[in-house]
Amino acid sequence: MNEKGRARSAPEPFVVLAMPRTGTHYLEELANEHPNVLSNGELLNPWDTGWPGVDRTGMSNRELLELAFVHFPQRKDKCAVSRVGCKINEPQFAERPTFYEELAAWPRLKVVLLRRRNLLESFRSLVQARESSYWLAPRTDGPVPVPPQVELSPTGCESYFRSADAFHERVFASFSPEKIYEIHYEHLRDRPGECLAGLWDFLQVSPHQLSGRHVLQRQETRPLSEAVLNHDELRDYFKGTPYDAFFE
Repeated sequence: MNEKGRARSAPEPFVVLAMPRTGTHYLEELANEHPNVLSNGELLNPWDTGWPGVDRTGMSNRELLELAFVHFPQRKDKCAVSRVGCKINEPQFAERPTFYEELAAWPRLKVVLLRRRNLLESFRSLVQARESSYWLAPRTDGPVPVPPQVELSPTGCESYFRSADAFHERVFASFSPEKIYEIHYEHLRDRPGECLAGLWDFLQVSPHQLSGRHVLQRQETRPLSEAVLNHDELRDYFKGTPYDAFFE
């Protein structure tokens, strides 16, 4: 083990798993307020800036996992890290077909599963981000730019919904219940302190009061019926399916 690895005792590992556009950036920002918790960003995203000085593009699965949980980047404001994690979005596993199994086998790993109650909101947000190239709301004292209205294909929606269902089922099948902490984005958005109190308990760290400095900037505040141009078409298409509640 290198000098970095010897400089700290082995922290307990965790991973945040989610579908795209579910609020992982906000959750990670809040989690990192705890002095003993460190989450470094998207492990499988080569453009994520949470891994300075490290080229992850040629790393094996094992090397990536060791980077996330053993040789993770140290931060000057974190001198007593006892829980270390990263986040991974569902599509990133497709790029490394064997990665999920190696992740699930990592010793003592805990999983934070972040999901939206309304998957249509996630898919709407994903399409808006792709079309506008704005993936995060800019920090500003003025109003947040209004994202473009979007038209969503029924088949695109259905593919996203089914992928989410399959992914969530896979997580629950891979880990025992006591290893999973499930957070709904809507709860995190409306009651962040309550959600994070549950997270501290799940990670078995001391309670920590959120500073309140970080205010979630929602890029889209319009109801789905206004943000999605063909909302009525989609509502009719999914009527009578397991997904019709997303259009109420």
